[in-house]
This record gives sequence, C-alpha cells and structure tokens, in this order.
Amino acid sequence: MSMSRRGMLSFFAILSVLLQCTNSLTSSPTAIINPSKVKQVSSKPRAFVYEGFLTELECDHMVSLAKASLKRSAVADNDSGESKFSEVRTSSGTFIPKAKDPIVSGIEDKISTWTFLPKENGEDMQVLRYEHGQKYDAHFDYFHDKVNIVRGGHRIATVLMYLSNVTRGGETVFPNAEIPSRRELTENKDDLSDCAKKGIAVKPRKGDALLFFNLHPDAIPDPLSLHGGCPVIEGEKWSATKWIHVDSFDKIVTPGGNCTDMNESCERWAVLGECTKNPEYMVGTAELPGYCRRSCKAC
Repeated sequence: MSMSRRGMLSFFAILSVLLQCTNSLTSSPTAIINPSKVKQVSSKPRAFVYEGFLTELECDHMVSLAKASLKRSAVADNDSGESKFSEVRTSSGTFIPKAKDPIVSGIEDKISTWTFLPKENGEDMQVLRYEHGQKYDAHFDYFHDKVNIVRGGHRIATVLMYLSNVTRGGETVFPNAEIPSRRELTENKDDLSDCAKKGIAVKPRKGDALLFFNLHPDAIPDPLSLHGGCPVIEGEKWSATKWIHVDSFDKIVTPGGNCTDMNESCERWAVLGECTKNPEYMVGTAELPGYCRRSCKAC
C-alpha cells in the first residue's frame, strides 16, 4: 500500500471519529454533518450549499407547520428599525418558535453543528412561501439601524433552507459577488432565470441549504453579501430562514442594558483592570451591552 493510500485512509478514519463525536455532543441524533455534501459557491461573499441538509420529512413538516399562520412578509425600516410592508418583498411567511417540537429541535441542532454557532444566537426560523411572480429584491441581512442590533448584535450568518423544488425561477442571487474568471468560462446559465444571471445564483432544490456570512471575519458588514430572491416564474417556492447573530438572541436586554455578569470570571477581570483595558467586551454600549457590566459598575 502506498503512503498516499494510507494517508487517505487515515484521513477518513479521523473524519469518521469526528463525526461520531459531534453526534454524541448534540441533543439530537439527526445532528450529524457530512462535509462531503457541502460545496462552496462563492468566496466573496462566503457562501456554501449543503446538498440534502433537510430530509423530505423535515421539509414537509416545516411547510405543514406554517400553512395555517401565513401573513404578508414585512421588511425592517433602515432608520427606525420598525417592520413595514413594501413591494420589495412580496412573499408570505410566519415564524416557527424554537423547540416547537422534536423535528424543529433537530433542525436547530443541525444548523448549530454545521455553522459552529450557538443555538441561542439564532432567531426563530421563518418559513416563507413565494407564489407566482413573488420575490424579494436585493437586500442585506445585517442591520442599518440601531434598534435591531440591541438584541444579539448584527446577523453574522444566514442559513436558507429550501423546502420545495421550483420549476422555474426563485433562485437566490448575489448580484455583487465576485465571480472568478474561470467560473465565467465554465458555468452554464441556460437553466437560470434572467434575474439569476446577474451574479452568483443558487437554484432552490428541496432539502438543500444555503449558508452565507453577512459579516467579514473581523465583524465588519460585508457589502458583497447583498442578495435577493428572484421572482417565481413557474410553480411555488417554500423556504425556511435561520438568522444567526453575533451574540445571544435569547438574552433579554432592558432599556438600561443587562445589569448582570455573563462570565464567572468577571469580578476577577474587573479587579485586574479589564473594565478600562477591554471596555468593548466588559462594558459594551447602550446598543450592545458587554458581558461584565455588573462587575464594572456600569449599571
């Protein structure tokens, strides 16, 4: 046996152990992630597709939960942060509470395992239905107002799960994405709608999931993450979105900020002067409170 052959076997053996360990650390046996099913569709912005992320049962279950409570979708006002109706977004949707049932909990587990981001940083999943002609014009998932970042900060990542196939249209498109010249030469866009040809696009396929990052690794908003949902031309589109924040979305922030310590070492760090040395983490701001406000006597 050659060295390269042995090396490959060792790699897969280690990968198998890692997958087993990941499964043992999660609360759901469905939270096993298979890296071989993930492909990168863009480097700028960072975007990945996981083929077959959800099972047929999970997709159908999410649709059935949402059907009875669909309402017209809204958008966040860039100045006030309040929700409003707009022709920019013409779908209908509803939110599915976290841990609503074992299937929803299992999906939440898989998302956390794949993204390496805590479940508490995520919002409730939003299920959306796009009928003929409905769409969501290009937009950012990070916020422009100071109201929405109070709870959990910016949305660092988005996981968009496709719950149905779409005959034509309904692609997710990144119009500002940087397209490598090699991809331009090899990519076949004949099966894409005109909307989807204006950048890097992902076709909706039942069970697949699209993960993209709205912020750079240094937490600065990434303008290349601009994205939109192309109009549905034939059929209908069902999807589920999980927005994930940089901090816990479950943490309730009072008007004066949380007067608590979020780390057991806060008192010791305060004595060592970290309140002034590292104020962003220890104290934070009114919009995004820090982790040691009580020990720093900031409230």
